[in-house]
Amino acid sequence: MVKKKLMKPINKKDLLAKIGHVVVLRGGVSSEREISLASGAAVFAGLQRLGAQVSEIDVTHDVIERLVELKPDLAFIALHGQNGEDGVIQGLLEVMGITYTGSGVLSSALAMNKIVSKQVWRQRELKTPDYELLNAHSDWGKVIEKLHKVVVKPVSGGSSLGISMTRSSTELKSYYEEALDYGSEVFAEQCIEGVEFSTGVLGDEIFPTLQLETSRQFFDYEAKYIDSNTKIICPPKLSGNELDELEDLVSQAYKSLKCKGLARVDVMRESGGDFYLLELNTIPGLTEHSFVPSAMKAVGVDYDDMLLKILQNEMDFIKQ
Repeated sequence: MVKKKLMKPINKKDLLAKIGHVVVLRGGVSSEREISLASGAAVFAGLQRLGAQVSEIDVTHDVIERLVELKPDLAFIALHGQNGEDGVIQGLLEVMGITYTGSGVLSSALAMNKIVSKQVWRQRELKTPDYELLNAHSDWGKVIEKLHKVVVKPVSGGSSLGISMTRSSTELKSYYEEALDYGSEVFAEQCIEGVEFSTGVLGDEIFPTLQLETSRQFFDYEAKYIDSNTKIICPPKLSGNELDELEDLVSQAYKSLKCKGLARVDVMRESGGDFYLLELNTIPGLTEHSFVPSAMKAVGVDYDDMLLKILQNEMDFIKQ
């Protein structure tokens, strides 16, 4: 069973005074720009409601100049995808001596690369689906023969962009080429037939788990952001022991990549009962309707209180 650390009650006034000037970094230049803009806008609005001293930057070529101009005490990173979630902006902030939310350079880079994170998990004997890295010369038939039904994914990327599913070697080649629009490396992952779950983590605290259901072929971009028939179930349809098993896997995945701050771990449960790690997102979506805020709302924690928990966690980490 995962031991859940209970966070002390948060004194909002004292916390905001200690945090100082917060700048929300959002937007960026990745394929996930629009989602990042929405996440950042929600964070910015929430911090304003809390009474924080807050500014925002749409991260483009002039981000260094803007940071020098604003002189923030803390950067709240709401960037998704390349240059935001892969350790690049984290490295820049460290060079500039600016404290930031979320995981550091190494953890961000490890988690962003789905192949590397899988290799770390396998070394720790944590279950994750089998896979094959693809290239223009791949033997498409052999990949299907080995993995049967596959999910084609960019190695680095999120928001389910560039993802397809197939049992066909012909389609596999076509989907590989399409996925190259979202990253320079693509892999085929063995499809786990079953139920998908998503669990947030904040330091030592495991957030409520969501069970995800869609009438679509799989949980793609449309299922996440567009389809009104998508179902998010909380609490999930799991026994106490099953939920403990899932949370233990999530906690180990988080710790194995040396994460800190908020993250979200996506897991598939095979029809036979085993849980498999899909990916870890070091900067999960933070719109009002994103998975982590939805999970917290389901247990009575509103969006602004969730932001306070994130800020408190950062302050606790700085003190260590």
